[in-house]
Amino acid sequence: MESPAVLSAALSAVSPATPNLVSGKKSIVAYFSCTDNTKTVAEYIKESTASDIYRIQPSEPYTSADLDYNNLDSRTSRENRDATARPGISGSLPSLDGYEVVYLGYPIWHGQAPKIMYTFVESYDLSGKIIIPFCTSASSGIGASATNLQTVTR
Repeated sequence: MESPAVLSAALSAVSPATPNLVSGKKSIVAYFSCTDNTKTVAEYIKESTASDIYRIQPSEPYTSADLDYNNLDSRTSRENRDATARPGISGSLPSLDGYEVVYLGYPIWHGQAPKIMYTFVESYDLSGKIIIPFCTSASSGIGASATNLQTVTR
């Protein structure tokens, strides 16, 4: 489970006591989560903002061995080293037509967004939409992950 400080910082960003700067805009929370930490935050944002929600599922599910960041040959380590890695997404992607705001959630892996998030953002034309990234991590902040995703977003 995420540390209380990281989780509470993420949750405070969408606190009902905070004025919603995107109030009245149709929104969706799109998130990827292997251990359900990001799912917890995504569901909170959904409830706090009356957004729709979509869970990004990999076409090949990640195993515990895949998530072993200490193993340089684990799937996550290999994907992190490969700038062109784009894991497949299971099922049909939702249409984002009509959504003005996309909350984009993911865990931090090796200091970055998982490569499946690149698959997701490269699958859409997100121009004109407000993108609000959020992440979960036991040890890292969002870092450059949002900026890096923005470089591949059209």
